[in-house]
Amino acid sequence: MFEPMKSRFEEPAKFLPVAFIVINITLLWSIYNVYHIIPLMQEAETAQQGTLLAVVFNCVSFMIAICYARSILTQPGMIPDTAEWEYVPQDSRDSDSSKLDVATETKRSGDRRHCKWCAKYKPDRCHHCRVCRTCVLRMDHHCPWIYNCVGFANHKYFFLVLFYSVIACQMIIWTMYQSLKMAVTPETDFLSMFLLLFGETLAIFLGFMVTVFFGFHIWLMFKAMTTIEFCEKSMKRSAYDTNAYNRGPYGNIRAVLGDQPLLWLLPCSPPSGDGIGFITEEAPLLQSTSKDMEDGRGIRKKVHENVAGKHKGKKSYEAGTGGSAGSDYGSGQESDSAQESAAVKSA
Repeated sequence: MFEPMKSRFEEPAKFLPVAFIVINITLLWSIYNVYHIIPLMQEAETAQQGTLLAVVFNCVSFMIAICYARSILTQPGMIPDTAEWEYVPQDSRDSDSSKLDVATETKRSGDRRHCKWCAKYKPDRCHHCRVCRTCVLRMDHHCPWIYNCVGFANHKYFFLVLFYSVIACQMIIWTMYQSLKMAVTPETDFLSMFLLLFGETLAIFLGFMVTVFFGFHIWLMFKAMTTIEFCEKSMKRSAYDTNAYNRGPYGNIRAVLGDQPLLWLLPCSPPSGDGIGFITEEAPLLQSTSKDMEDGRGIRKKVHENVAGKHKGKKSYEAGTGGSAGSDYGSGQESDSAQESAAVKSA
């Protein structure tokens, strides 16, 4: 069984993407304040505009820093270390029916999902991350830019990082253009002109990327889906409007940003719950999810047929020694969360 996520900090080389993001944030913040806001505040005609931009931009920058730190340092949620969740191979589904009530996702065989690395049963929407080396509750995806998984406990902070990053980049793009246009003159020193051009170009590039990514996560939030669930539906070619965890627009927002609307845009008051159970009166299991199950079965059936076809070409004496296609394929173990989640079904 792997150690918890504290082992992340023993691999400093993997924090290079985090360092890259911090450097970019610092560069843009410095360029915007030094070469745009301060010159505006020094001129009587634009002093009021510069003061307003300074207050708004630095408040947004402060929120980015807080949310980014919390998304990195907050554990996304792990399966409880209790005997209830410990996986015992000899246990059968019938003998474990008391625990089955808290989970609706099962394997194709009907057995409860479990993680062979963590030796624990998996709650609904839980997946194992090989980078973090632990199972993550309501895992959205692993993000190298925060060197952490985005899961139940830190999804809100990750969402707010994108939100405030979009605001900051758009502010730089549309307001610093004025300073850049004025700087493209022979009288302006080369360093100022270069940094303004560099900052504007970097803001446009990052702003486009972050805005598109943020829009995608807004769509996922309203659909009550994680990125992993989106990819699973893409592989199954299923409809995105059918989701067993859909609680309606307001309920779906609360599931990500928390129960208090006044605190939705602040890095506090995360969603209520334990990250283990998601089926409530607000989000009953939908009958239409059976279509997803059938689509998944069709994909798995093709996989079985392909594997069986490969084994048919083997020599007959291999079958006589127990090397049949069925036994070879049946003995395989699912290696990670993506493979295992492709074999689950909603009850």
